[in-house]
Amino acid sequence: MSDNNNTASSLRLLAVGVIAVAVGAIVAACASIGRPEGGPRDVTPPVYVKSNPSPGATRVTGTRITIDFDENVQLDDPGSKIVISPAQHTTPAISANGRRVTVDLRDTLVPDVTYTIDFADAIKDLNEGNILDGFALDFATGDSIDTLRISGMVLEARTLEPAQGMLVGVYSAFTDTTLTTMPFERITKTNQLGQFTIRNLKAGNYRIFAVNDVNRDYHWDRSEDIAFYDTVLTPTAMTMQVTDTLESSESTDSIVKRDVTRFLPDDVLLTWFNEEYKAQYLADHARPERNKINLRFGAAADTLPILKLINTHRSGDDISRWSVVEASVGLDTLTYWITDTTLIANDSLLVEARYRRTDSLENLSWTTDTLRLLMRKSRMKKPKKKEEEVPDTLPKEIPSIALKAISGTVQDLHRPIAFSSATPVVEFDTAGVHLATMIDSVWYDVPRPSLRLERPGDPMKYIADYKWDEETHYRLTIDSASMTDLYGLVNKPFIHEFTTRKLSDYSSIRFVIEGLPDGVPAMVELLSSSDKPVASAPVEDGEALLSYLTSGTYYARLYVDADSSGTYTPGSVELTRQPEETYYYPRKISLKQNWDIEQTWNINDQPVDLQKPYEIKKNKPKDKNLQPDTTEEEETDTFNYSDPFTNPGSERYGSGAFRR
Repeated sequence: MSDNNNTASSLRLLAVGVIAVAVGAIVAACASIGRPEGGPRDVTPPVYVKSNPSPGATRVTGTRITIDFDENVQLDDPGSKIVISPAQHTTPAISANGRRVTVDLRDTLVPDVTYTIDFADAIKDLNEGNILDGFALDFATGDSIDTLRISGMVLEARTLEPAQGMLVGVYSAFTDTTLTTMPFERITKTNQLGQFTIRNLKAGNYRIFAVNDVNRDYHWDRSEDIAFYDTVLTPTAMTMQVTDTLESSESTDSIVKRDVTRFLPDDVLLTWFNEEYKAQYLADHARPERNKINLRFGAAADTLPILKLINTHRSGDDISRWSVVEASVGLDTLTYWITDTTLIANDSLLVEARYRRTDSLENLSWTTDTLRLLMRKSRMKKPKKKEEEVPDTLPKEIPSIALKAISGTVQDLHRPIAFSSATPVVEFDTAGVHLATMIDSVWYDVPRPSLRLERPGDPMKYIADYKWDEETHYRLTIDSASMTDLYGLVNKPFIHEFTTRKLSDYSSIRFVIEGLPDGVPAMVELLSSSDKPVASAPVEDGEALLSYLTSGTYYARLYVDADSSGTYTPGSVELTRQPEETYYYPRKISLKQNWDIEQTWNINDQPVDLQKPYEIKKNKPKDKNLQPDTTEEEETDTFNYSDPFTNPGSERYGSGAFRR
């Protein structure tokens, strides 16, 4: 009995000791300022464990799909990123709980159809946010499952920006109205690099498109961005061998060959554009001042509206007989300056407006409206009190045309000077224009510059072209009464002094273009760090020279000017016209003052998706694992992915395979 008591007592003491040690450890941990050491950070995305139905299952009847992973997961923007093909009429319910993702389809399953649930990069682990990119699950309601695929990339045609989250779809039967009325038969979305894979296709021929499906109706509306492929695609599959290198625990390598399935085509390049379609209609009309009528239309036009007065003594007169028009470049914003003083004094003008408007079939047809243009009478101002009244002893100033210089006091050598008037000018006697230079504080007359309107349709802006001397002080003078506006007012003397830059302030760059077929017109644009054009020049005899450049960091792109318009032309679905092809110079260009440099540029040296310098890309991948190493200043983007053939998208397939 005594031995038992001693044993029990020893056990109690041992237990108390263990508890004391544990409590001491907890207290010590709470008091410690240091961070407890853990294991290595988790950088592995969630791993698929099982699903119901299983991948490739057939004769599936249930509309609830569950997928289990090896760790807790979360979904990032599932409503936008997760795509179910064929497209669902009713939005499915998709959720994550613990290690399970659940998809509840609300549409009835269609018999003998293969379904694909493409999760893109929506799945990531709960703790570290590691992304499982390109995961997809497929199953069939019939006895067999379709397995063919089409893979590729979508870029913006003008800027070669990767199209992120853009809908890509196919049609097996296609007519003139299919694209705007019927949903795509199979769909997917592009990932962060603009890559896509349309899975589970039947054998056959397909037309492929990419659209920015703003209203989620799974087809194209004319205001949405779109890309299309010129030819019909026929998906196929082939078996080929790839080589893997395995490393043993003894750090020895062994080469293993295995058979994989390559799905073709896997290099489809789609370049999207926007037709800039806008419905044509009269958006607004107003009479902001007595002598002005403003009209604003919903889209650009190629002809002016026909306007006629309905009331007053000039009823039936066309507007050209009693006004001067100031028009924007696209004729979508118009200001009519009324010249008849009796009409200016009239508070109410009725105008018949005949113009082209888009009808319900999206065709332009002529329509006629009656515009009531009212001028509210201004309220009478209260007379000033006698003590505030000041006798008007100064002569009243005679009204005149208000002129102002648009150019600054520092003038670029290659640009004209510009000035404007506040009202439309109808007469200009250029004999009253003088130009002088200052030498040793004395002004000397030089030949006057040639003056002209900046563009037709704007009677208020003038430019003066001249071959300026560098680092010279100039004075432009316009004598009084040289200009007369539509109301008979003349200008006061106008003087604008300015100094030209030094020639050594500028640099130039000459591109020697290779890879462009002879005789193909092209333009080279110099770009700022925000990817905006700052200068341009045509390619002539295989070269493009850009001069009068200030020091700084630049980039460059070339576009094939197929229509020889001198401006970039987007594509057209109606005309089956692709957008003009664009190429980027793959490195930045640093210019200093008084530099003249020459660069050889082979536009086909790099695949089109790797040409744009990473520094000016706007659509950079959010996943850091997809971002290139840019530590080397002159290095271009490179990405390395595993196995491009077995499951592109699930195991990210290689970038840099897309050439025109």
